[in-house]
Amino acid sequence: MAFAGEYIFRPRSWRRLARFAGFATVALVSPSTYGQAARELAVRHVHAAAWQILPGYTLFSALLSLVLIEIVNTSARKYGVSQYALELVLRVLVLELLPLLTALFVALRTGAAIASEVALMKVGGELEERAEGDAGSLREELVPRVAGAALSVFSLTTLSCAIACALTYFIFYGTSRSALEGFTRVVGNVFDGPVLVGFVLKCLLFGLAVALIPIATGLEAERGQLDSAPSAVLGGLVKLFFVIGVIEIASLVVKYV
Repeated sequence: MAFAGEYIFRPRSWRRLARFAGFATVALVSPSTYGQAARELAVRHVHAAAWQILPGYTLFSALLSLVLIEIVNTSARKYGVSQYALELVLRVLVLELLPLLTALFVALRTGAAIASEVALMKVGGELEERAEGDAGSLREELVPRVAGAALSVFSLTTLSCAIACALTYFIFYGTSRSALEGFTRVVGNVFDGPVLVGFVLKCLLFGLAVALIPIATGLEAERGQLDSAPSAVLGGLVKLFFVIGVIEIASLVVKYV
């Protein structure tokens, strides 16, 4: 059984991931992919990856946002820089921290489960049988899982960021509507065109990483060798965390360096 960490250093593993990513990306934008069975499978994965964890994640993100916003607001007043507190919260919490935490949350909650499912299907020979019988049936098995996981990351990120913005206004201005125009202006200045495009692109890349990497690495399990499944699953998570970190670092470099 290969050591899980080896998956991050093997060029062959990355080449397989690149090939699968290309296959999945083309299939994702192809209307013929989404037959009735594929749509039902995608809905089930969205339900498992986003809807089932929605209450817990909403509470978690709201409490985290509340604490961080209060810390920034209190610290800014203490040091006499309260005029920068609102923009700082929006840039650090909404633009950077919440998308990263959402990707990690879904990766831990769903990525391992999807990788395990695919690895066991590969060990049992189910995927090879489908590929030999009909490539379309194989696509119907894998692509809906990719679409479901990617959509879950994007939707949960959008929800958590919206909650954080609402909490930010409440903590800074209370229930008064008089500051809504100024708050909207600050939000507009922070989320200008290039920043908004970069934010959407980063969320999309996070979603694709969480969706593609566990599945692609799960496919590296060997048929008939059950002990190859755990290392494939763990290797996928190692590679996934590495890629998420690279995406976040690249985003920071582009915006601030």
